[in-house]
Amino acid sequence: MTRYRITLEYDGTDFAGFQLQPNARSVQGELERAIREIAQEERRVIPAGRTDAGVHARGQVAHFDSETRLAPGELQRALNAVLPADVAVLALSQVASDFDARRDAVSKRYAYRILNRPEPSPLRARTYLHLRSLLDVEAMRDGARALLGKHDFRSFRGAPGGPPVDENPERSIDRLALDARGDEIVLEAVGRSFLRYMVRNIAGTLIEVGQRKRAPREVGEILAARDRSRAGPTAPAHGLSLEEVRYAG
Repeated sequence: MTRYRITLEYDGTDFAGFQLQPNARSVQGELERAIREIAQEERRVIPAGRTDAGVHARGQVAHFDSETRLAPGELQRALNAVLPADVAVLALSQVASDFDARRDAVSKRYAYRILNRPEPSPLRARTYLHLRSLLDVEAMRDGARALLGKHDFRSFRGAPGGPPVDENPERSIDRLALDARGDEIVLEAVGRSFLRYMVRNIAGTLIEVGQRKRAPREVGEILAARDRSRAGPTAPAHGLSLEEVRYAG
């Protein structure tokens, strides 16, 4: 038995998320179907993180075990040949039998993309949130500074039915930056792990700062309140992408 690490890119628009779900299309389901077709094996694919419905990935990482005799390059090409057009295996390699895509990850990098101009963009409609009114990016940067470091982020978490009762709301954000180029604004968040909807809730709150609906200082006050109702709305899923997962070594 050999363990394989794969790097994935996918357009999340038409998926109900990464995780297998009954009667719904998932990234995991498509990958496991492709492995079944190529290797004639029933294998579970374990991701570094479970992206939600509509969320994209440019650098998702996952692992699975297989007894296939195909060389890694052959296996990658074979999987891509049967995967649908909205999922691709960018890299595939053999790894140690104890490698775990989720537990061994040391950081994840997410990007939330905003198209900030009056006119829509058909070419970016699936991967950017379109906002017509001009955002105050400097104010958004000022607000974002309060979220750097280790904090209790329960004001920025959310999950259907409420968060798990035993979930620790403390997380560390190593980088939270806004890059504005032309008509595009990109919010980049880097940390070891994030609560469900955390990046989208941060994005929704900072967008309100950029729209001058909130003062930058309010972001720190929202964080300290530890109350989800104090933060802004959850930004739409299609603007978010898992860009990179990093590992030691």
